Amino acid sequence: MTDVVSSREDAGPPRPPGRGWGSKGRLSLIGLGAVALMMALIVTATLDTGMYYLTVDEFHNRQARLGGQRVRINGEVMADSEIWDPRRTRLEFQLRDAAGEHALAVVYIGPRPDNFQRAASAIVEGSLAPSGEFVADSLLLKCPSRYEEEASLTAA
Repeated sequence: MTDVVSSREDAGPPRPPGRGWGSKGRLSLIGLGAVALMMALIVTATLDTGMYYLTVDEFHNRQARLGGQRVRINGEVMADSEIWDPRRTRLEFQLRDAAGEHALAVVYIGPRPDNFQRAASAIVEGSLAPSGEFVADSLLLKCPSRYEEEASLTAA
């Protein structure tokens, strides 16, 4: 007669409950790790893109402490301050604060935006050069909308 051996006997002695990780426990651990990784990526992305910008006046007041640091600055584009060199793709212009008390010379190396002449304000991102010019590697323009123009025409 042959003896029947069950799979339980082949597996050795049974493990006491609560010891080791079952398949559900491993899966839960992997899931928690994935969630933690996603949260870390979201926080990192938010810190990189959520940079606050300074006004020209705030930058002027903190200029000594911000030397060489990367910052964003918002200001009004001064009329007739544009100097464009297409050979070097170099755009120079002035930003001023809302009160018009302080101005900042900005140098942007890159293609000149088509709507630059109509720009009301700009946000530049870069750092202050030893020469005193703000060297921007990012330029975002805010142009007056047609609704603002229409409102000023109807008010006149």
